[in-house]
Amino acid sequence: MDPQNVKRVAVIGAGVMGHSIAQVFAQAGIPVNLVDLKNDLLAHALKRVKSNLQTLAEYGRVSSREIPAILDRIRPTTELAGAVREVDFVLEAVAEIPKVKKTLFTQLEEACPENVVLASNTSGLEIFKIIEVKDPSRVVVTHWFAPPHIIPLVEVVSGPATAPGVLQFAAKLMERIGKKPLVMKQFVQRFIVNRIQSAIIDTALEMMMNGWATPEQIDLAVKTSLGIRLPIVGIVQSLDFTGLNLIYDTMKGSGRDIPLIEEKVKQGHLGASTSKGIYDYGGRSEEEILRKRDLLYLKMLDFLEGLEAFKPV
Repeated sequence: MDPQNVKRVAVIGAGVMGHSIAQVFAQAGIPVNLVDLKNDLLAHALKRVKSNLQTLAEYGRVSSREIPAILDRIRPTTELAGAVREVDFVLEAVAEIPKVKKTLFTQLEEACPENVVLASNTSGLEIFKIIEVKDPSRVVVTHWFAPPHIIPLVEVVSGPATAPGVLQFAAKLMERIGKKPLVMKQFVQRFIVNRIQSAIIDTALEMMMNGWATPEQIDLAVKTSLGIRLPIVGIVQSLDFTGLNLIYDTMKGSGRDIPLIEEKVKQGHLGASTSKGIYDYGGRSEEEILRKRDLLYLKMLDFLEGLEAFKPV
């Protein structure tokens, strides 16, 4: 199916993620059947969507005149079978409980037409090992980030039996609704962002539990260092600016062997200083590269200071 031909979708689960995901489809002009177990949960979800839209309107991301039409595109219902019978794409955002996911996918496969793609929002569960469906080729993961109506990234991930066309369809559909899809090369639990985030959270909790730093100190330290750098150079490219030779020596001194880094160093590709490291800088001089980076850092610092972003929200 061509993603441009998608006429209606269903989002299962109207909680923290589901209501906002439904909003994104509705903002893109696609009607949504939003499903949950109880009408009061659905009423609360619509209230949250309206509040989200009002915030976006205040910021100039949507017109306040568009809000009623966007809300009209979201049809709340507690009837799962009816909600997925005539849609072109189904996305589940229900509780991260294996038994719940397994039961839901069984119900979806029975109720949905055979050509409908079934997507999960999970990253923490190995969904392809949990669910039991007759046609696993139509199952894919589209993993969103809170709040979905603001954060651009969606990680798109296939399982061992996912059809290539289904993976491509899901990625193109995310593009159609204004997201930035990142198609994973292969399935790995928690994907990219949550794997990195989990390591950060574990370290922060360790520091707090041992009394090494207060929550306020940890957050301020991250905001006033990584918070400035990461939006510009990310994690991997930051290694080029540290210098791969320095990273290699440090890791070797601590008994770690990282062949990827060692090979780069042996080739003389040390990062920005040699115009090539993990990234290729196209022959630019170190001065050119650092100047571009530093000007972006300064702009980011000015912006964050102007927002008073280093203070707690």
